[in-house]
Amino acid sequence: MTQTLHHDDAADDEARRTLELLGPAPDNWVPDRPGIDHNVLIVGGGQTGSAFAFALRRAGIGRVGVIDAAQDASKAGVWLTRARMNKLRTPKSLVGPEGGLPGLGFQAWHEARFGAASYREIDRIPREQWARYLAWYREFLDVSVRYGTRLVKIEPQGTHFRLHLDVNGSAHVETARKVLLCNGVAGNGGAFVPRVLASLPDTHVAHTSQAIDFAALRGKSVAVLGGAASAFDAAATALEAGAGSVHLFVRRTTLAAVPVSRARAYPGAYDNYFDLPDALRWSQALRFKRSGSTAPLDSIQRVTRFPNFHLHTGAQWQSAHEANGRIVAQVSYETFEFDFAIAGTGYFIDPSARPELADFAAQIRLWRDQYTPPSNDADEGLGAHPYLGAALEYLEKTPGAAPYLQDIHVYNPAGFVSAGVPVGDVPSMKRDIPAVVRRISRDLFIADLDSHAARLAADVPADFDESAYASSLWQREASNA
Repeated sequence: MTQTLHHDDAADDEARRTLELLGPAPDNWVPDRPGIDHNVLIVGGGQTGSAFAFALRRAGIGRVGVIDAAQDASKAGVWLTRARMNKLRTPKSLVGPEGGLPGLGFQAWHEARFGAASYREIDRIPREQWARYLAWYREFLDVSVRYGTRLVKIEPQGTHFRLHLDVNGSAHVETARKVLLCNGVAGNGGAFVPRVLASLPDTHVAHTSQAIDFAALRGKSVAVLGGAASAFDAAATALEAGAGSVHLFVRRTTLAAVPVSRARAYPGAYDNYFDLPDALRWSQALRFKRSGSTAPLDSIQRVTRFPNFHLHTGAQWQSAHEANGRIVAQVSYETFEFDFAIAGTGYFIDPSARPELADFAAQIRLWRDQYTPPSNDADEGLGAHPYLGAALEYLEKTPGAAPYLQDIHVYNPAGFVSAGVPVGDVPSMKRDIPAVVRRISRDLFIADLDSHAARLAADVPADFDESAYASSLWQREASNA
């Protein structure tokens, strides 16, 4: 497919027209409070952090800060770093960060640059185009992100938080009334590395979440553990970089191929998911986990075209050690040797594993605190997910012990069991961004109710006086009586 990029300003005419029709953003209506730096601090400046910054601005909520640990925009988010797929895994038609404003969406952006025919030809959005669109989105909407800024600790202080930040190696403290965690797949836990790989030298193993020098794997023998999309994408990237051979090991006897989450991908279930009974939400999460995360067919075809790719199903790594500079692995009672191993094994959820949450993680209500499934449906991993409110806010494990938790909103995959979708990805945006913004607006408004009551009762100057209609007043005729 040949694409012609249009560089002229006319490419953004539809986006400009959308903002003109929308009208100017409301003024900030949130009263200032002494000693408060941010009404809302958004942690993460990727696609969701930027979308929230725009949505909060349109809701009239000012003093919103966005921070990102990456040193610059090119390293923020996943799309130009650890994401290795050729295309996004979601349908191109889903509502994304544009928030229901088509002129700001990917389709309008793409068609303005490559034409409507080009958009019709793509089945899913190319990853690098998505990254370019997001960069345009931030710049066009003037979303300011402070890079090189990492959240170290959230310290509750009654009605606000003291936020300990690392800004390019220097310690800073700022304050905020609300914290919005848009900090990615590891935002409530970390990368899961199987124990069998943990004893290997760092020079011989990496998780897919890490930067991997694939060029250094040219001619090498590579093992990949995992059966979901990230594992296949890492395997493909290694093969495309010239790896001598790639062996991918999957514990299941067959690859997961049934996307069970599509069964709930209709408006009734999507819009009302938080009103489902806990037992039903749990069973949905368990069904997904037992069925397995499916890799797109094109991700599988991307590796199977290489004759030096080898797939092992029903394969369990029993042990691994380093010998003479190589990995020696026992897998399902066979012995293999590799130069490098990649763990495409996903992430674990455990708020206590996050330093910024550690001081109060024990106060967060988890699914295991809220719901006890039948014994044959128990699952330790799902039980460790936070039990979130309908605005993706933390809830207290013990009522009254940590009321500040409701002011931390979790827009990352820790919300999966509660929300039923991969929170932080495009499928969650249409429903959850408005819900979170609405709750933040309500909470900030109610918290300053006295101030707003005075504002609502304030004198309002008249638009005109009686002279505007005096000449048209009906004059009653004098009585003859």
